[in-house]
Amino acid sequence: MNLVKVIECVPNFSEGRDTKIIDALSEVIKSVEGVRLLDIEFDPDHNRSVFTFIGEPQQVKNAALKAAELAVEKIDLTKHEGAHPRMGAVDVVPFIPLHGTTIGECIELSKEFAEEFSKKCNVPVFLYSKSASRPDRVDLPNIREGEFEALRNEIGTNPEKKPDYGPNKIHPTAGATTTGARNFLIAINFNLSTTNLEVAKICADAVRGTTGGFVNVQGIGLDLPAKNCVQVSLNLTHPKRTKIHQVLEVVRNEARRFGATVVETEIVGMVPLFALLDALTYYIQPEKLDESMILDLYYLGGGYDPTKKTFTEMSMIEFGNQVRRARATPGGGSVAAALGSFGAGLVCMVTGLSLSGRKFAGIKEEMVKHRHACEYDRGVLMDLIEKDSEAFDVVMETFNLPEETAAEKKKKEAATQKATIEAAEVPLRTMQHSFSAMTHAKVAAAKGNINTITDAGVAAHALMAAIEGAALNVRINLGNISDKSFVDKAAKEANKLLTDGAKLKAEVLEIVEARMKELAEGG
Repeated sequence: MNLVKVIECVPNFSEGRDTKIIDALSEVIKSVEGVRLLDIEFDPDHNRSVFTFIGEPQQVKNAALKAAELAVEKIDLTKHEGAHPRMGAVDVVPFIPLHGTTIGECIELSKEFAEEFSKKCNVPVFLYSKSASRPDRVDLPNIREGEFEALRNEIGTNPEKKPDYGPNKIHPTAGATTTGARNFLIAINFNLSTTNLEVAKICADAVRGTTGGFVNVQGIGLDLPAKNCVQVSLNLTHPKRTKIHQVLEVVRNEARRFGATVVETEIVGMVPLFALLDALTYYIQPEKLDESMILDLYYLGGGYDPTKKTFTEMSMIEFGNQVRRARATPGGGSVAAALGSFGAGLVCMVTGLSLSGRKFAGIKEEMVKHRHACEYDRGVLMDLIEKDSEAFDVVMETFNLPEETAAEKKKKEAATQKATIEAAEVPLRTMQHSFSAMTHAKVAAAKGNINTITDAGVAAHALMAAIEGAALNVRINLGNISDKSFVDKAAKEANKLLTDGAKLKAEVLEIVEARMKELAEGG
């Protein structure tokens, strides 16, 4: 089973009235090969458009860059008016992991976008959400406070408003841009049967996390004169925890106090199937309802079968059952990558538990940095679970190529050599990223939450096991490769990773032992 990396990008542009500009943005996104534009939402009252497209990471980034460059050229914020807060022509560009990727990989992608876009268009760029460089920039409203008009005076004069990338001054017509990685959210609006804006604001207060509502809800009340009503505009930032129907029912109850009702709901952009199933389950109360019961999923989207899973989508029991079969894949290389991903996951856990509370204030930013970097390693290692099995299968396929003529023999040998080199490179990457994760494990062990010290130790053991296991796969493949230059270079790197990994593991465990002793003594 081939693991395809799929991410989503949902850029918001400050244009919801000029359909020529919106169509041009659509065309430039669709022009990037491999990118699928799934949805376009635009509203003249908000004067804002939201595009949703998916694809492999680099393709999605390229599409976002092309659209952003066009928006800078076409949109003038000095002439822009609308109900929705905004700070830039390209207001916000979030990257969201969907399949085969992690938040860490999307963090790196958002930084790449920020650097390339700011250089090319001379627009200041701020990082937000999971990519935020500072705690006060996690939430977009904090960055966008005062909107374009206020930021025009503050960027370049107020040190707190210095952007993460690009010039320390606002672009005269395109403003400033925010980008970052975040998890999937649902943008949903509830239109009320009243023109009293205060009612919408009260309803938003009732569900918004910062005003005592749901932790995972952001929201504002807006006036929609074109529809002769007001709107409660919400983002559900963790829809698996805070569900659509939970928020809707609170808004309904709050509006009822003022003699108003929810007359219409509006989902902006795409929505995951699980969220609709949650709402459907709540309102019709079936005994059972899940994706495997949705008939359309079996024949839509190129024969997608919701019951089939890649290795990384399987439960541990399912993956273990795949390993135990009397088949060559998944084998030792995939298991080594899995061990590495678990070790990296433990490092993410330790750093994540070293963020909250006064006693971690001094190391919070350092822990965030190492957590994000290790999350990237974890994502690559997860991918290598699939890649290792795929590489071995390709080698086996070359053995079945015909070899009756001299030309066929030559072609078969070339194909086998190429496939075997790839089969050696995959476990070498497992070694590289497992070692990288161990460098973060050392910092987590030395400075992280002492109550998680044994987890840092287990991470070191798992990561070294991944390095040693992957090294065996590198060696067995190098023995079948005729390219001496490649063999020498790969063997040298593998040996260095083994030596340096063993040394680093010992250093981590020495720290673990010392801090365990400190914990036992009540230090």
